Amino acid sequence: MRNKASGALALAGLGWAAATIGAPPARAQTYTVLHRFIGGATNGENPAAGLVMDKSGNLYGTTVDGPGCNPTACAPLPGMVYELTSTGTETILYSFKGSPDGANPYGGLILDASNNAYGTTRAGGTSNMGSVFKLATTGEKLLHSFTGPPADGALPYAGVIADSAGNLYGTTSAGGASNSGVVFKVNSAGTETVLYSFTGGADGAFPYGGLLRNSAGNLYGTTSAGGNTTGNCYPSGCGVLFVVTPAGKETVLHSFTGSPDGASPYAGLIADSSDNLYGTTFNGGTGACTSGCGVVFELEKAGTETVLHSFVGYPTDGAFPSAGLVRDSSGNLYGTATYGGGSDSGVVFELSTTGTETVLYSFLGTTDGAVPRAGLILDSTGNLYGTTYGGGETGAACGGEPADTCGVVFKLKP
Repeated sequence: MRNKASGALALAGLGWAAATIGAPPARAQTYTVLHRFIGGATNGENPAAGLVMDKSGNLYGTTVDGPGCNPTACAPLPGMVYELTSTGTETILYSFKGSPDGANPYGGLILDASNNAYGTTRAGGTSNMGSVFKLATTGEKLLHSFTGPPADGALPYAGVIADSAGNLYGTTSAGGASNSGVVFKVNSAGTETVLYSFTGGADGAFPYGGLLRNSAGNLYGTTSAGGNTTGNCYPSGCGVLFVVTPAGKETVLHSFTGSPDGASPYAGLIADSSDNLYGTTFNGGTGACTSGCGVVFELEKAGTETVLHSFVGYPTDGAFPSAGLVRDSSGNLYGTATYGGGSDSGVVFELSTTGTETVLYSFLGTTDGAVPRAGLILDSTGNLYGTTYGGGETGAACGGEPADTCGVVFKLKP
């Protein structure tokens, strides 16, 4: 990786400040595709994670598939880490091999002050249950290889956050004593500690989102299941918002009920200066979608949850947001919905401080991209950057079928 200062993005996970970027409210008017992935053995495809940006405006991210080789074959391709300049030139920084380094990174990256990148892979590693890695100019270093239940986590979908001592924190969607996922810590020497193992009951189950850490070291996050199992919830539960202390004590802050408050949060949280938390749920709410179209919510410091927006879906609104939010200095929230919009291929939305939602961009599902699974970043001038899992280039290299697509990196300019 190039030796550039990583700027404010290196602060991710150090406290509430990392959740808010000091920028004016974005008014997206111009949509630009910065890069279209082409798949195959020499390029990546299907980015499921968002981006980080260094001080020079270069973007860094991961793709779930391509390029590289497993130990015995080059299919499926286990993903990569890439850099994209502000003008759209892509450099592949690392191609995963599967074992022992990891495969299929669904989560995004964080950067430290030396521009080293840290992240996770959902699969691969020495037990094929995922890994935590560091990528420096000298190459990739495997920090931890998950071994699965009952002693360790398995299958992390989210990336990691860091504290000022270089400790990394994250979640796994499975593993632990009940195979319902864990909250983990990996210190700077690579030693892993399971801070909390979910039971799958009232405390939550299957965390897919990342963590938010405050100045006291408490870790906040969501689980996609567990919690309330009555009313509109599924037998496995509608999910919870939780906090885990540095000593490993978990407290459920809110247990979702489906309608109207939301269900199945797949993403992490952000916070404002008053310690109010904001996030999304994939299902629930009052929209007419099966199981609901999802919501944007606020959890006040006092513990009261408020639905800020309930999605209604195709064709006027987004549906099923699987990513979290970014907040500007005026308090406006920005995010993506995986589906909905005029072509049912997803949207980018803004939610004002008064609760008014605006669809800033509705994906056509063609060369402009489709199905945004990741959240957005916001630069100092209010430009929004993100990825789509599909759309863009079409061809057999993108998943093996002529109609498959590889995804894009995009910019929305105010």
